[in-house]
Amino acid sequence: MHYLYRLQETIRSNWDKPALCNYGGESFSFGELAEDIEKFHILFEYAGLKKGEHIALCARNSARWAISFLAVNTFGAVVVPILSDFHPDSVNSLVDHSESTVLFTDTDIWSRLDIRKMPAVRLVIAVNTFEILYCADASLSVTFKRIPEIFQSRYPMGFSGNNLNFPVEDNDTDVAVINYTSGTTSSPKGVMLRYECFSTMIDFSISRIKVSCADSIVSMLPMGHIYGLVFEFLYPLCFGCSVHYLGRTPSPTFLLKAMRDIRPFMVVCVPLVMEKIYKNSIKPVIAKWYMQIVLHIPGLSRAIYRKFGRKLQEAFGGKVRNFIMGGASLSPEVEKCFRRIRLPYTVGYGMTEAAPLLTYEDWFNFVPGSCGKAVPCCDIRIDSDDPHHIAGEIQARGKNICSGYFKNDEASGSAFTSDGYLRTGDLGIMGKNGDIFIKGRSKNMILSANGQNIYPEELEAVINAQPYVGESVVVDRNGRLVALVFLDRELISKDRLDDERVSDIPENVRSAANRLLPGYSQINKVEIVMAPFEKTPKLSIKRFLYK
Repeated sequence: MHYLYRLQETIRSNWDKPALCNYGGESFSFGELAEDIEKFHILFEYAGLKKGEHIALCARNSARWAISFLAVNTFGAVVVPILSDFHPDSVNSLVDHSESTVLFTDTDIWSRLDIRKMPAVRLVIAVNTFEILYCADASLSVTFKRIPEIFQSRYPMGFSGNNLNFPVEDNDTDVAVINYTSGTTSSPKGVMLRYECFSTMIDFSISRIKVSCADSIVSMLPMGHIYGLVFEFLYPLCFGCSVHYLGRTPSPTFLLKAMRDIRPFMVVCVPLVMEKIYKNSIKPVIAKWYMQIVLHIPGLSRAIYRKFGRKLQEAFGGKVRNFIMGGASLSPEVEKCFRRIRLPYTVGYGMTEAAPLLTYEDWFNFVPGSCGKAVPCCDIRIDSDDPHHIAGEIQARGKNICSGYFKNDEASGSAFTSDGYLRTGDLGIMGKNGDIFIKGRSKNMILSANGQNIYPEELEAVINAQPYVGESVVVDRNGRLVALVFLDRELISKDRLDDERVSDIPENVRSAANRLLPGYSQINKVEIVMAPFEKTPKLSIKRFLYK
């Protein structure tokens, strides 16, 4: 079913229920959401906008971001979400490249942009206030002030669910969203996702992850990224779930307070978040000498791990039915603990080009170390002579897969095989039951002197499990494997390590990791870096910056 028809019916049946909320701030009911959408449609009509026209949206996560997105999306125009933390020059460039004629943005972001570099833009609207910031047509500014009057004249008996009619007939194969995967200004890659990409993904989601109008969710991921857009906004909202925005990158304390207040039904995050919770809250307790003794007593061990599970659930509000992680693999050590405490977690795999899921498995069937099985709407194959044992590129084809890259024929051509499969660039193997095990990115793979394939992600999982390691990147320097490590300074301070013990950490990490690694992938050196690694919006490390 078209996801906007689902949303339309949900709005009608939940008119007075909270739909979009800023934590500790303003909120909008489903009815108020519908009214704001209709008012924007009136503005678009008077502005002469047509279906299929491109409208950019660059603002921080908020309820008004969501309203702006849906106003464009339900009008039949193409939304171009641009991450709010992109450099102003990148925002200017991407708005221009996308041929957007309207820009929704925050007032402070607008103050750093240059309208001269976005010549097609004729209207700029403030997301945080819903006011006009720039208008090439002075008469439209006058009309904008009359929108409430025009709205009332159109609906003299009042606006209700019966008046709601999203004009999205027969547009399944039309482009709904162009999502830029980075802020680069050279050969930008704007992923073109059709309405059917989202409908297919939302149909799958509700078949496996039940949600209702009694539920709430906390939005933590960037809304300008497809992972957050689908799983923390479109999918839950389509079934009446209230979406709560934190408004800023939260500290752990602030985040957990919000979780306790909102009590979400699902937590969507990257593994790094859950690994930090494990390292800071669970590992220090189970590492104590007396706990090591107790945890070897079967009955007591189960009881203690179950207690950890209850406490972790309570920390997230006590109603979480699914912890869904994606964007990277989960540390084997953390996975082992989560299995023991019976945390309902799963690790999926996807990318912007797949809107976003390629694989998923319910937590109770999830195979540790995997990222689930292919979602039903998608056919996945491993480009290998022996896909069960020899890693090959993961390739995918299905209704959720994008149509290519906007105005970038070269990238579009190289992204697909001759028979229409998307080249993911990721390497993996497929288990006998269809579970996918990712080895790493093809461009990250290191070929050893004796011809062995080394996947740095696998080495980093071992290194990150060592005491006082915050995160790491393994690089190849003339045939020698060097681990760049950023230390967990908070834990070092908590344990009151002196300078001598801190100086011992690199060699301790190297020797401990090498005891667990095969001979061909031994770490030659561990170097400490003084700042956290730079990351993408989905918190993947920008490996290309490190040598």
